[in-house]
Amino acid sequence: MKNFLYTVVLILLPVLLTAQTEGKGSIRGNIFNKETAQEVGFATVRLEEANMGTISDVNGFFTITDVSTGQYTLVISLTGFETYRSQVEIKKGEILYQNIYVQESGQNLDEIIISGKKEQARSEVQISKLSVTPKQIRSLPSAGGQADIAQYLTVLPGVIFTGDQGGQLYIRGGSPVQNRILLDGMTIYNPFHSIGFFSVFETELIRNVDVLTGGFNADYGGRISAIVDVKTREGNRKRLSGLVSASPFQAKALIEGPVVPLKEEGGSSISFVLTGKQALINDLDDKLYSHVNDSVGIPFDYRDVYGKLSLLTGNGSKLNFFGFKYDDGVNYPIADFMWESGGGGMDFTLIPTNSNTIVGGTFTYSKYDSRIEEADRLPRESGISGYFGGLNFTSFGRNTEFNYGIELTGFRTTFEYYNPKGFPFDQNENTTEISGYIRWKRKFGNLVIEPGFRLQYYQSLNNTSPEPRLGMKYNISNNLRFKAAGGLYSQNLLSTINERDVVNLFVGFLSGPEETFYKPNSTERVDHKLQKAIHGVAGFEIDVTRNFDLNIEGYYKDFTQLIALNRNKELPQDPDYTTETGKAYGLDVSLKIEAKRAYLWGSYSLGFVTRNDGEQEYPPVFDRRHNLNLVATYQLGRKSEWEFGARWNFGSGFPFTQTQGFFTNYNFDDGIDTDVYGGNGDLGIIYSDVRNGGRLPYYHRLDLSVKRVFRFSKYTNLEITASCTNVYDRPNIFYFDRVRFTRVDQLPILPSLSMTFQF
Repeated sequence: MKNFLYTVVLILLPVLLTAQTEGKGSIRGNIFNKETAQEVGFATVRLEEANMGTISDVNGFFTITDVSTGQYTLVISLTGFETYRSQVEIKKGEILYQNIYVQESGQNLDEIIISGKKEQARSEVQISKLSVTPKQIRSLPSAGGQADIAQYLTVLPGVIFTGDQGGQLYIRGGSPVQNRILLDGMTIYNPFHSIGFFSVFETELIRNVDVLTGGFNADYGGRISAIVDVKTREGNRKRLSGLVSASPFQAKALIEGPVVPLKEEGGSSISFVLTGKQALINDLDDKLYSHVNDSVGIPFDYRDVYGKLSLLTGNGSKLNFFGFKYDDGVNYPIADFMWESGGGGMDFTLIPTNSNTIVGGTFTYSKYDSRIEEADRLPRESGISGYFGGLNFTSFGRNTEFNYGIELTGFRTTFEYYNPKGFPFDQNENTTEISGYIRWKRKFGNLVIEPGFRLQYYQSLNNTSPEPRLGMKYNISNNLRFKAAGGLYSQNLLSTINERDVVNLFVGFLSGPEETFYKPNSTERVDHKLQKAIHGVAGFEIDVTRNFDLNIEGYYKDFTQLIALNRNKELPQDPDYTTETGKAYGLDVSLKIEAKRAYLWGSYSLGFVTRNDGEQEYPPVFDRRHNLNLVATYQLGRKSEWEFGARWNFGSGFPFTQTQGFFTNYNFDDGIDTDVYGGNGDLGIIYSDVRNGGRLPYYHRLDLSVKRVFRFSKYTNLEITASCTNVYDRPNIFYFDRVRFTRVDQLPILPSLSMTFQF
């Protein structure tokens, strides 16, 4: 613990040492959309006479340091906006702050406009990082005609979703609990509704989504596979606006506006945004989709509410308060499942007047409770609630960026579970984690390096995990870049997903066990009680043409220790937990073509995932060898009021354990009086000794959509979307009920019509 405290002190020292370079000045500011006062990210910012520039971040903030004193022309450019120019004067030792408002372009120009995304690709490592915007999410043909990040994530390279109903998200060989899902800094333990098509995140509220599929740096921790970081925008700072939308699947609404409007000449503002949605499909499925699952229908019910209050000061400092409540329910004949989640918090960004160090902080609380009842098993319940507090500091230099921080995480887990043999598992535990990190980025000509270091202290386990990280990029030319990254990762959270669950809906959470357990199939005790992994990633970015980007990455993940409930426990003295090791490796290829009215996205993943439980090496149920996604959109009309979209997904079959035979299973509730000759026992299943030795059939599905926008005024429009999921009615298998010997397929052809009114 003493070593950890020393590290924290070293992390915080640089904030005291930041100073302006003598004889020079700086300029920084925030870029806003003139119509809505929303921040504009990824814009190119240049000081023409100094030949210096940068890119605004996702929040529209930019800073240029070490600028010689004098007069300059500040130029802001971004596709879709008019180029902004103004004269600025840099004074000795001064940090000049600018609030800049850019006007959306009145026409779609064909000429080349400097793209901040291209410059960002040259100046940042960005390996295994996929940034998703609401515009990209809306470009995907979606079930029910309403765009959602849950459906867009499935087209990203390295991402596998195991089903249209009750599926789970797997990223480059990691299970769902090994992916950290963040919403404005809050941990979301289950981000997807059971129907599989919709997440808890509202598309119209999203500012940006960063999906880090591996090799992420030291500013993220607590998970050993991947990070999905969702950031929401603030409410409209100039006028009251909103939308209402309905489809056969769900209805949703959003309202936003200023409490204190933002004025262009500066000053403070306060704005709000509130959004909610309610499932309708549970009430309409028998009327509209009676052909789905016969008598079962589509038995999903859910509702979401999210709200945010934002304060913006005249110098760009911000303070946000937010909260959410989500719940979900499913009623299958074989399983009755429900979960509910809630939480809230605050974050702030402090921009000191005379320092090049920006201070940020996040303080949140979130919880998740779930329960499942199955016809042939005892109920299972799980609960997790936790808090997070973090402070981070970012210092900017001319070719450098230094980020460092400290974080405190605590959570409580409650869990009740019975394995198929009837042995109970019970946990009610509190745990605390303290971490500190440093990440430094430096540009040396064509080379960008980004070393980092994270130190995780797990208090309940009295275990410290030092985790070095490294990322780098080399610009071979303006159009070709090599990149690589790697590091060590750890976590103290495990889940109870059982791959033999017929419907994989229930996810229980436990903290790392404190009791003694052993290495795979061994009597040797483990030397630590954490789940750990090593990542290595390398690849190329190629700008084939101005509008054609190609990305190729190879990856390797070595899961050196994984912990799971002992599903084979047969005797009271058997351990409650077992350990495994695992590997995931493969190749991801993605291409993107953007033209004036057309957009094409393609991704192919070749992946290999294995687990070793000490008895045998086997592929887990999410090991999909081949996965191909193609997405295309095209706009028509004088004002692009028509949009046609298509998405095709092809995937090889998932592994499963084959059935070897059946037997009559008696529970002996009547003890020695149980009638084993004349009584009727349950049908028991004898599984093959080869775990996951079979493969399900290939999966493929085509989705189409057509969208028409009717514009009534500058701010008012009606959007009508006709969509069809699984156009050629492919019978993709959902699960096979071995006891009833019946096959249940994924969702069949589902046409839908949705309407969205914006004001």
